[in-house]
Amino acid sequence: MLNYQRKAIQFTSVLAVAGALTAGGSAMAADMPEAFGTLPGDVQALFGGIESTVQPSAYDGFKMPEKPWKWCHSESYQGNPWRVSVTNELKRLVDEYVAKGWVSDFEMSDSNGDVSAQISQIRSFIDKDCSIITSFAGSSTALNEAIKASFDAGIPFVTGAGAVTSPYAINVDSNYVKFGYDLAKAIVDDLGGKGNVLRVEGIAGSPLVAQQKEGADKAFDAADGVKVVRDVNGNWSGNVTKTVVLQTLATNPQPIDAVWTSGSEARIIAEAFKQAGRPVPLITGSISGDALGYWNENQDEFKFAGGALMPTWTAQTMFRVGVRVLEGQEPKLNMVIVPVPAVESDKLGEWYSSCMTPSSSSIFPVAPADPLPAEMMDAYFNNPAPVALFDYSKTPDPCEGQ
Repeated sequence: MLNYQRKAIQFTSVLAVAGALTAGGSAMAADMPEAFGTLPGDVQALFGGIESTVQPSAYDGFKMPEKPWKWCHSESYQGNPWRVSVTNELKRLVDEYVAKGWVSDFEMSDSNGDVSAQISQIRSFIDKDCSIITSFAGSSTALNEAIKASFDAGIPFVTGAGAVTSPYAINVDSNYVKFGYDLAKAIVDDLGGKGNVLRVEGIAGSPLVAQQKEGADKAFDAADGVKVVRDVNGNWSGNVTKTVVLQTLATNPQPIDAVWTSGSEARIIAEAFKQAGRPVPLITGSISGDALGYWNENQDEFKFAGGALMPTWTAQTMFRVGVRVLEGQEPKLNMVIVPVPAVESDKLGEWYSSCMTPSSSSIFPVAPADPLPAEMMDAYFNNPAPVALFDYSKTPDPCEGQ
């Protein structure tokens, strides 16, 4: 068994995973949009397993609103620190454009998990003549009519952290099928292909959850000796996650050898196992400040395999794509895929900052490098140009103001 306290996580290469996730092992589907062929090979490889979702962009020759832009953001849920951090970073970036007179104002709505409410809020944004609508969609399909209405009104629609199926949106996202697969494969490898797994998912119905589960299923199904003993929804919330994990431990006496989760609740899960008097197993997920604080105090027992789905770069990539779309740079496809930085367990110290403690649930580390640098983002656009004022090195220090 790999010792995750001493050995770096060895994620499967992007190309190998693309083959594993694609029917028949072929790297790419034959009916991809013509523009897909203009992407560099390393960018094409990021789409492994999600080829069927790729469509041509609807924004060729689209008449964009003139400056100053009114920036509107439609949230589906603000009930956890990660989502709040995304909104704060997005507003920080937009405010820089407000100061320059390029954006008139920033307006946000939050439907709190109610898809019907989110649809109504989007239509309200259309009536207010927003210049752009960015969104974290509460459903991959239910917003499609509202997205089409936005497009018809001359308002580009850009999503983050969960793609929609509408051809009239530009989805700025990561390959969550691959991410879910990578996390599950790390568990399979650690357990030597045999053991019991608890799977803690996010919000039921979220497109992101469905994609991650699809990837995880492929890895777990390929390992006959690995059994998912329970699927629960933690809603990407610390309180909910702890409750469902404790309930599972109370009703499942058999050993649980690993916990698959894609959220940032690793510390919560570790504490739940200790509270239940059970050994803390390998936990997967996205690294967070409280998990790093917990690791710093419990380095001999905390086993982690994961990546860095950080709120800072999530907001930044959505903002940068939104600006490029407004400037008429014309995205080639309906999707801009952002690689997920891997977090190697023996390098957790490189992500840790002194302000991070087990109670730092609202603090998230900053990835050492921009996962989607300008040169890579350029490949997604017909008329690429730099995004004014943006400098990844100026991402706020997570310990600032703590």
